[in-house]
Amino acid sequence: MDLSHPYRVGMPQSPNHPPFRLALERRHGDLVRGDGASAANELIVIGGHVGTHVDALAHVSKDGRVHGGQSAHALQSNRGFAHLGIDEFEPYVGRAVLLDVTAVHGVASLPPGYEVTVDDLERAQRDAAVEIEPGEVILVGTGWSRNWGDKALFTGQELGAPGPGPAAAHWLAEHRPRAVGAETIAFEHIPAGDGHALLPVHSMLLVERGVNIVETMNLAPLIDLGVTEFGLVLNPLNVVGATGGPVRPLAVVPA
Repeated sequence: MDLSHPYRVGMPQSPNHPPFRLALERRHGDLVRGDGASAANELIVIGGHVGTHVDALAHVSKDGRVHGGQSAHALQSNRGFAHLGIDEFEPYVGRAVLLDVTAVHGVASLPPGYEVTVDDLERAQRDAAVEIEPGEVILVGTGWSRNWGDKALFTGQELGAPGPGPAAAHWLAEHRPRAVGAETIAFEHIPAGDGHALLPVHSMLLVERGVNIVETMNLAPLIDLGVTEFGLVLNPLNVVGATGGPVRPLAVVPA
């Protein structure tokens, strides 16, 4: 099962990143070979944090330091990062656990600006009757991917977006996951009117705990099936020195 959203011009994304662009640079008929054959090709422009993607540990710094206390300034250049880029993310093939907070509240989607709490996560885990082992991937279901077609609502710039606050992020980090993921543009509680002004959960997970983040996932199909544990293939685009990379997460769901 594909857990990504399709890349297309005009799709919802954070205003902090360059928009996705696709241009058909050569069209059929522009060049025709002697045997009548013709080819078309495109130019694709995409930021590392547009669409479904994985945040590298180099993505966020705190007081000038990235994960491990390393100087962000010393690692970065116009060619990207010499260390902690998305190219250092080892492809993940293993178990994932979905903590469905929508089921806890009996809704299809959590409301804008809702803060996912520790109690929400504990109830979701208890209801699903699943154990979380270190090194696995933990996903938080908010139902927000159902709003993909409403760009203004999905981006959460005015009304906010649901996501874990610092306490819930600490709870997740204590399980020592390989990565965490969710359906919103930022793996954060975004209050109404705040936009992406402050992202404390990113600092905690990426800088302090060294946990990669998967964002803008399409988890609605898993939520609809009631699936809470499954195999996951997570392999972002291998771009050397990049702070993030597009990914097409694949869930292996029991028949």
